[in-house]
Amino acid sequence: MSSVAIARLGLSLVLVCLLLFVGCVQDPFAGEPLTRDAVRDRLRRIDPVQLEGYAEQAEAEDAPAEPVEPPAELEVSLEQCRVWALEHNLDLRVALVDPALAETAVQQEEARFEALFFGSLNYSDNQSPTASNLEGGETNAINANLGVRIPTRTGGSVTVDFTGSRFETDNQFSTLNPSFTSDMSISLSQNLLRNAGVRVNTAPIQIARLSAQQSNARTKLEVIRALTSVDRLYWRLYAAQRELEVRQQQHELAMAQLERARRLVENGDAAEIEIMRAESGVADGLEAIIVAENLVRQRARDLKRLLNVPELPMRGPTQLVTTTPANPVAYDLPEGALLADAMAGRLELLELELALAQDALNIEVARNGTLPLAAFEYRYTRNGLGDDFGDAFEQDFDENFDDHTLGLRFEVPLGNQAARAALTRALLTRVQRLATRDQREAQVRQEVLDAMDTLDAAWQRVLASRQSAMLAARVLAAEQRQFDQGLNTSTDVQDAQTRLADAQSSEVRALVDYQIAQIDLAFATGTVLGATQVRWEPSGLPDDLHP
Repeated sequence: MSSVAIARLGLSLVLVCLLLFVGCVQDPFAGEPLTRDAVRDRLRRIDPVQLEGYAEQAEAEDAPAEPVEPPAELEVSLEQCRVWALEHNLDLRVALVDPALAETAVQQEEARFEALFFGSLNYSDNQSPTASNLEGGETNAINANLGVRIPTRTGGSVTVDFTGSRFETDNQFSTLNPSFTSDMSISLSQNLLRNAGVRVNTAPIQIARLSAQQSNARTKLEVIRALTSVDRLYWRLYAAQRELEVRQQQHELAMAQLERARRLVENGDAAEIEIMRAESGVADGLEAIIVAENLVRQRARDLKRLLNVPELPMRGPTQLVTTTPANPVAYDLPEGALLADAMAGRLELLELELALAQDALNIEVARNGTLPLAAFEYRYTRNGLGDDFGDAFEQDFDENFDDHTLGLRFEVPLGNQAARAALTRALLTRVQRLATRDQREAQVRQEVLDAMDTLDAAWQRVLASRQSAMLAARVLAAEQRQFDQGLNTSTDVQDAQTRLADAQSSEVRALVDYQIAQIDLAFATGTVLGATQVRWEPSGLPDDLHP
């Protein structure tokens, strides 16, 4: 057996062993934690809850090893709450990543026109029986190819490549053995009908850019919604705190009435039942305070959850104290200007306009897709041949061994149903989107008009509730004078106190409803209430995760 045959047999054995080794390799995902049997068992098992165990854990948590003294109260303004929401809100943290994701899609589409460097290297060794001494029975060849392919925005490509080869044979009549060839070529391919033209070939990039703008519009809308939610919760906390103050004031009035009743009973000017009536009013006031305090805690917890500030956990004892005052001011708002601003500022309408622009491009691309495929191809090659690579390479420049190849390639679908269906689908999508835009515009107009009516009604409520509170205070003062003169009972005074507290509560609710109505009107026009400008930035990859 010859040395060449032995070498080939050894190479074959190595390949067989390699294939057997690859087939016996252990599953690389067998150690993944989410595919283990324990996880599968957990998905199929439903454990009962043991409340006693949670009670023991609660007792252990009540005694921390290192107690921390958080502040009992923290004054917060509306602007500070907005800043915290932009920094820590979980919903915004998710939404702010979307624009960065959309930008990667744009970069991916723009990369379709990047130049491509390619290469290949092949070796062949052939042995075949021959019927004549004029033929070679054993040949071996080495072929190498390097080049650059540049896609064009017109729908074609330009390729520059270099090919070199070494060929050796046992044919005794071969003049150059081994022989070396060198070919340098430039080829051009250009679509003429389908996929031809700059606009059609760059349409995916423009569609990705429009999609990125849509993502920015949706993210901005999420920012506006988050800030609007913060504003609403802030004013609801403000209302709860003012309500607590009203009920505390009512309790103080009830205590004062109790002292007044005791004084009159001690002087013999009133029956002892007046003391019991006054004590009943004090008890009612305590219940109202308990309810109001619980509402304050719940409203503060709602705001803390939305702000998501690490130093202000929902379970923390720190009480938020609102410092931004409610400053009701009457506005005479022009209906036409507000509607025009809403049409220009509502991000839902902008998102639809961007989608309609995408639909127009999709229709253009789909219409181009119904055309036959025709391509013009040209290739120019300079050839070299020698007994070494240097000689063959020099002939590429010194000699005129040129090849010119022209070609025309075409494809015509019989029926072309797929392309026609794609065009019809693109047209129907745009028709549907236009109807959606009309529907959304009508909805926006209604929301703006409803918000204006609500704002006007809330202002009228502010005026009416303020007048009612003033009258209730005067009635209470009169009832107290009547009681001091023995002309009525503690029940009459308590009823007047309750009416005053209810009127003050109505005034607080009217003030807060007026603030929220302004927020709703600002949201209906696609803006945020207030003079402070809000600017947001998309979130990208952390520094340690950049590729």
